[in-house]
Amino acid sequence: MIAQRNWRTILLVVGAGIVSAFQVGKAPAALGIVQADLALDLATAAWMLSAFGIVGALGGIVTGVIVDHLGARRLAVGGLVLQGLACGLGAMAPDAAWLLASRAVEGLGFLAVVVAAPALIDATATPNQAPRAFAAWSTFMPVGITLVLLGAPLLEAMGWRGFWLLNAAILLGYAVLLERGTRAIARARETRSRLVGDIVETLGSPGPWLLAGLFAAFTAVYFAVFGFLPTVLEERWSLAPATASLLTAIAVLVNAGGNLAGGALLARGHSAARILQVAFAALAVCGLGIFIEAAPALLAYGLCVAFSCIGGLIPTVLFNLAPRETPRPELLGATTGWLMQGNNLGLTLGPVAAGWLAAQWGWPAISLLVAALSVAGCLLALGLGRRATSASTPGMAAGSSTGTSRTATNGKS
Repeated sequence: MIAQRNWRTILLVVGAGIVSAFQVGKAPAALGIVQADLALDLATAAWMLSAFGIVGALGGIVTGVIVDHLGARRLAVGGLVLQGLACGLGAMAPDAAWLLASRAVEGLGFLAVVVAAPALIDATATPNQAPRAFAAWSTFMPVGITLVLLGAPLLEAMGWRGFWLLNAAILLGYAVLLERGTRAIARARETRSRLVGDIVETLGSPGPWLLAGLFAAFTAVYFAVFGFLPTVLEERWSLAPATASLLTAIAVLVNAGGNLAGGALLARGHSAARILQVAFAALAVCGLGIFIEAAPALLAYGLCVAFSCIGGLIPTVLFNLAPRETPRPELLGATTGWLMQGNNLGLTLGPVAAGWLAAQWGWPAISLLVAALSVAGCLLALGLGRRATSASTPGMAAGSSTGTSRTATNGKS
């Protein structure tokens, strides 16, 4: 009974991530409609994707420390409410500035949820449940984006403003469910250290920087491709919006399989750094093929599916590395916040850079951005591997003690 109750709570928390991911996926699904309604050029419309991540790109680590100090449950519920209110206001946007401002506020609420949710899962899951619980959590983004893309017929029927209002209602309703369903979770232990001191200590360690850089590179690459994929499918292959969204949803959903595969590879003892290197190299190859204008539609779409599946390995590996790379167990929240700050930096800059390149030189120019960022990811993964090798040598025993300590306390830190 206790195990079943735990899983109900865990899945409720995962659901909070999924409905928050709706707010990521609705932007590419509605991009063409919003662009036409508000008379936006492509470069400006790209900010509808990127504005969502601006706050997170600036405040991820602060949010992580606040989670440690004030409690994850409070921030998760508040983040859902904030997203819901911002959605409602965004539905009334008369121009681009209003809409982009509302997207930035949505991004703040999204950040609160995705930084707080892992702490709620950690407080709920037993040590035996934790690996599966965090594997489930790692799928929230592809599942959420897929579901909202499958809602394309609703988007066409309701218009983008009605679709925004529907999302607002879902978020506010789910906030009530989460508040009621997590009351049994004991409040996480509050730290007694200084907020600024936690940030300084976290940023003084190279591990969090490497993880944040890797997540930024991955997210920028991923959303440079999938942020515009529905529009590319519509324009280049003359597909209806609903068909383009369905094909995009299928490709995005495959990413969840990659998430789970990443966990399986790690469980079998494969090197995290090697997985990251191979994954980023594969993303570069796939990205080059997706946007070649002469490529047959079936081949290009197959590369999109492969891109999504292989890319799914990366977030799982990075979340798994966070406990090892945190300066000390009490700073896991800050480390996760910095990781998500890198995620939001990529979400902010990737679509804007891709939109600008496409506006200047056409869709194939995006492939150059994908290749450059993937090479950067490979180099960062190489540095991570060298750091792990150094930490495993006898002369670096002190450096490896942090990871050992975290592993020993991983059940309930």
